[in-house]
Amino acid sequence: MFALRGVAVSLSVFAIVYCTLSLAVCLCWARLQDRFRRQPINRIAHLLFSLRILPLVTAAVITAVFTIPSFLLLEPRAIDEPVGGVPLTLGLCGLAIGVFGAANVFLAIRTASRTISAWTREAQSVSSTAPIPVLRIPRPIPPMSAVGIVHPRILLSAAAESLLAAEELETALNHEMAHVRRRDNLKKLVLRFVSFPGMSGLEMAWLEAIELAADDAAVSSPTEALDLAATLIKLSRLGPVEAPVDLSAALVHSPASIMNTRVERLIAWSQRRQAPSQGLAMWYGVLSICTAVGLAAVTYSELLARVHEATEWLVR
Repeated sequence: MFALRGVAVSLSVFAIVYCTLSLAVCLCWARLQDRFRRQPINRIAHLLFSLRILPLVTAAVITAVFTIPSFLLLEPRAIDEPVGGVPLTLGLCGLAIGVFGAANVFLAIRTASRTISAWTREAQSVSSTAPIPVLRIPRPIPPMSAVGIVHPRILLSAAAESLLAAEELETALNHEMAHVRRRDNLKKLVLRFVSFPGMSGLEMAWLEAIELAADDAAVSSPTEALDLAATLIKLSRLGPVEAPVDLSAALVHSPASIMNTRVERLIAWSQRRQAPSQGLAMWYGVLSICTAVGLAAVTYSELLARVHEATEWLVR
């Protein structure tokens, strides 16, 4: 019974923190995004993703670092106390969140694996300067896409290869390599695990931000920016723009509004668009984390006692 109570309490705390913070993010993200717009687009992408996974990370840390230790250290083992209806219900909710997220991940991996296998059934290797394999596929759509997580590859349609000039093809490959370096497909998989109602707007904003960030990373001069803009226009004419497949980063995809924004930004490209050094921001982040960890370490015993009091109220 002690172990069952501990599991129920831990899952209850996780469900409460996760759902509360998720609702707060749903209500506040648009206002925060307005403040993010002052930042370079690469940093905006990082901030939006961090905001999206904040509920999961916070709930997991509070549960693992405070709830479980407080229960194990301060809860009397000799008392044969039954599990109440509230912690049992909330515990089942927490369990359902984990099961639903795992199911979403499984379905996303299975769907992407089947789709990519069909695309690469007759694929041929292409010689390129990219550090990962580039495969030519016979179908015209998608014209170019980065797929995979552990073993990433770039898929290039034969139609796109024949349509693009050498410089345009090079900038397109740079765009896809930017997605690979940032592990955007892995991040998309994480978003499948933390699926929550009302988050679609935030996720769409993040998807737009990573495309703009990859565009900026792919070009270093106005000429290259115009080459990439021409590439987007040419490839969009190969066929109807499709939504990107799960766990892939397509060069051309819907919605059309993102495509228009990307082309306009590339045509108006300037050296000032390049992201400034993030060293200072990184040091501020490290300092903040170290300060928070230090404060938690100093007051850890007191915090455990307070958490145990809260969980005792929950059990009763």
